[in-house]
Amino acid sequence: QVHLVESGGGLAQAGGSLRLSCAASGITFSIYTMGWYRQASGKEREWVEDVRSGGSTNYAASVKGRFTISRDNATNTVLLQMNSLRPEYTALYYCIALFASLSYWGQGTQVTVSS
Repeated sequence: QVHLVESGGGLAQAGGSLRLSCAASGITFSIYTMGWYRQASGKEREWVEDVRSGGSTNYAASVKGRFTISRDNATNTVLLQMNSLRPEYTALYYCIALFASLSYWGQGTQVTVSS
């Protein structure tokens, strides 16, 4: 059974930082693309960024230069370092694992940024 468990969310002030973590189990982690999506209240879920199995990364324009994604294949963990936070980043952040036609989602972790 596949599990993706996010942690690290919480309340931060604008300009501050948070680090999200996603621990994966039940998959061959190293071959999966791992990523993060977010969904703000009343809005559609949107892609934030991802890291491929080979280590290459892709970022949404809105977070480029502020967020850094990384993966640790030894511990089956993907991290999202979020710096220079903005109130508009307030959302439920989801971890996703992708491989071919397979996709798995975590339950999400709430990030709230106060102005």
